[in-house]
Amino acid sequence: MSPAANPRKTPTVRALGCVDIAALQAAVLAIPEEVWCAENAAKPNKFEALDATRHIVFRFIDSPRDWRSSHDRSMWPQWRALLEPVLAQAVFAYGYAQGVFPRVMLARMAAGGVIHPHIDANPAAKWPHKIHVPLVTNADVISFFGGEERHFRRGEAVEVNNLAAHWVRNGGDTDRIHLIFEYYDADQPDPAWLERFLLASAAR
Repeated sequence: MSPAANPRKTPTVRALGCVDIAALQAAVLAIPEEVWCAENAAKPNKFEALDATRHIVFRFIDSPRDWRSSHDRSMWPQWRALLEPVLAQAVFAYGYAQGVFPRVMLARMAAGGVIHPHIDANPAAKWPHKIHVPLVTNADVISFFGGEERHFRRGEAVEVNNLAAHWVRNGGDTDRIHLIFEYYDADQPDPAWLERFLLASAAR
């Protein structure tokens, strides 16, 4: 049986409200191309479905089997002061006293770029909320989440269903850059399947 998803995750798309992205957006637009290239080459999330989308990864999980253990990557200390206010505003509606951000990254899709249809299949993706905050976009960036084509507006945080098929297409002539992160409640009891799953994985 496949591990069950967190029942708190949205089954479609959940609007989380507007976020003040001004300082973060300005800093992101100033990132040199050589930094984008170097960080993308070293990223841990090299999945075929992402095609040519480039990433700068600030935090990442230690294992695709378990969301509860994660680590800071090299650029987190430099960017933390800019990222944390945006993260906090985006997740305010959840009201978690012990919220954790296991994955935090920037995703840059060039004009004409695509992210192919896929689901986030690793077990560590089943529990945290998956949240996007568009920093740079255009009217021709279309995402498919929750069974519908959608356009996410700049500065509007949204939780998406990453466990159903989804895709993105940038039909415009400018880049699309999103802050993408995961978030979960450390006070929420672990699912019953997790210990069994980890034991079975260790035994293989």
